[in-house]
Amino acid sequence: MKLLKTSIIIITIVMSGCISWVFAKSPFNDMPDGKYVVDLSHASIVWKVSHLGLSDYVARFADFDASIEFDANNVTKSKVVASINPMSIQTAYPNADEKDFDKVLATDKSWFNAGEFASINFESTSIKMTDDKEAIMTGDLTFLGVTQPVTLDVVFNGAMQRQPFSGKPTMGFSATTTIIRSEFGMSKYVPNIGDSVEVMIEGEFALEK
Repeated sequence: MKLLKTSIIIITIVMSGCISWVFAKSPFNDMPDGKYVVDLSHASIVWKVSHLGLSDYVARFADFDASIEFDANNVTKSKVVASINPMSIQTAYPNADEKDFDKVLATDKSWFNAGEFASINFESTSIKMTDDKEAIMTGDLTFLGVTQPVTLDVVFNGAMQRQPFSGKPTMGFSATTTIIRSEFGMSKYVPNIGDSVEVMIEGEFALEK
């Protein structure tokens, strides 16, 4: 029994030391606390979905908002929120004179149905650092009136206490996730148009002052 208790104490000490070491090494440590907001001129949300198994159809959202309530002492306590305007879909459809395909996708009730659901929203619920520059972020995605948990793989690209153009503390991230669109009620043309949608996110976030 004494041996078991001793082992538990040793494991606890070692784990505490490892956690402290991770945060001591964290590249976030020199960044100030506060609310960081996305710089839309250096950010993107791109998604792709299989088209008949022949190619991946790629599109993006041009209008969105995101922010990080950043906790420098414990990055895992930071909070991320984001919202996307589905009317901002850009597909680069080549025959725009024939039809406004972006508007069709944005407004059709079988697709993004922006007339009824004007925003796609995300709010983080947990952040787990896997090393000093990578994390797994879990959160709630609300899309077409349905809320489901999603997981994002996040990479910390770097940070500057004074970004040379804005003069503000700025940090940059890349993130990826995959959602199953039918789980949110968008099942049109599945499986000919893929059910699995890959989302790729890039963003610079500047301290709001």
